[in-house]
Amino acid sequence: MRRRASLVLLSFAVLFAALAPVLRWYAFPRLAKIPPGQYQEMVLEARPATLLQYDTMQAKRVEKVTIVQTLKGNVEESERIERDAGRDVVVWDSLSYVQGPDGKTVSQIPERYIFDAHTQAPVHATGESVDGDPVRREGIEFKWPFLTEKRDYAYFDAQTRTSAPIHYKGTRTFRGLEVYYFEQTVPWTKVPYPKKMPMHGIDATTLEKQTGTTRWYTTKRMFWVEPVTGAPVNGEEIHTEELRGGSLLGGRDKVTAFSGHVKMREDYVDHTVALVSSNRTLVLLLVSHLPWTFLTLGAGLLALSLLLEARSRRPEGEAAAEREPEPTGV
Repeated sequence: MRRRASLVLLSFAVLFAALAPVLRWYAFPRLAKIPPGQYQEMVLEARPATLLQYDTMQAKRVEKVTIVQTLKGNVEESERIERDAGRDVVVWDSLSYVQGPDGKTVSQIPERYIFDAHTQAPVHATGESVDGDPVRREGIEFKWPFLTEKRDYAYFDAQTRTSAPIHYKGTRTFRGLEVYYFEQTVPWTKVPYPKKMPMHGIDATTLEKQTGTTRWYTTKRMFWVEPVTGAPVNGEEIHTEELRGGSLLGGRDKVTAFSGHVKMREDYVDHTVALVSSNRTLVLLLVSHLPWTFLTLGAGLLALSLLLEARSRRPEGEAAAEREPEPTGV
């Protein structure tokens, strides 16, 4: 009987020991992915800020400038691209728009970001674009991979349409979460005008050619990334834009179009931290908690199986001696 029980326990020990690496190295890379229909909204503010008044072409210091960023999963496009790519793909249609202190839109830039649902690596397909212009991204944008590493990553900048390293700067604690801090500085670079601007009767796509006035941009971007999910829980930018030269400035060399320290609004930080904390628990269940639980359970069952096997193999006389009490003298 003991030997039969030993074999049953041994079978379960092998099963749980085998499940541990299967969960970590097979199931996790396939189950952990970004859902294709996800929708996110983020509000950032620069308080105070410098903003160009396009009716007077003068820079003015204002109380605040608001940047709203939306990410909407395009399920139909994801399914179309998946058929050719042969892997799980996410298509995010993003829109970033800037609002002045009066709530009016100053500019907006749409993007289509196509990436692998599991690794967040870019997937190159028709429709990949920034402000309607085709692009070919290299590196990440918006989100880091699951199980983010302590290293630099290539990060795509939508203004310059180029990728450059975003540097790992150390581990920190943010709102009770251990996070990796990343930083990237984009030097002064000539960039295209947004196609939607508050300049009535002027075609932004030909503005530089017609006036000779160019648009320049620099930023220092900072991200606090929760490494298990790869999701940023906070982001900031020290961002400056200038218009330089040409007839649009009336003889001036340059004028500030925008300048400010852009930060996530507090209520969105709180919401993001809560959401990421919840998702972190689910990811850890696959990558750590369940594999270690199964491994420990398998080791315990193996030990119990060996103990029962050892007891079943003892000579019958020794076992009988244990069962029968020794006679006592009178």
